Amino acid sequence: MLLALLVSGVIVALVVLGLFVFGLRRRLIQRSGGTFDCSLRWDVPEGGDASGKGWVYGVARYSGDKVDWFRVFSYSPRPRRMLERASVEVLARRHPEGEEELALLSDAVVLGCLHKGTRLELAMSEDALTGFLAWLEAAPPGQRVNVA
Repeated sequence: MLLALLVSGVIVALVVLGLFVFGLRRRLIQRSGGTFDCSLRWDVPEGGDASGKGWVYGVARYSGDKVDWFRVFSYSPRPRRMLERASVEVLARRHPEGEEELALLSDAVVLGCLHKGTRLELAMSEDALTGFLAWLEAAPPGQRVNVA
């Protein structure tokens, strides 16, 4: 009986610690500011895919001339993807279709992009999209910007 209570207590403590680390990591990512919720789908087929598969929920952070993208459900302190401003080309903008509506946040807008030859899609709120497009267009003079 005592052993069962001890094991249960250790399991509960580990779950609480895990949740605390998730929260602490997100807080550290957001500490420098310039963050927004952003789902990502990497290496999307040419015609697109409305199945809702492949979307990963994350947090993006502006960092100079790049956007660092972090998975929400990860313990890694490093960004999973880095999108350089000069390499991002916006191809299309649309609302979620089909099963995507269930996979994404309710107010999401999907932005189809090309980054160094890789097709990707970003899903974010309308406000975050406005900020992202403004960031893309705010490139230093002489730098090529591809916003459709």
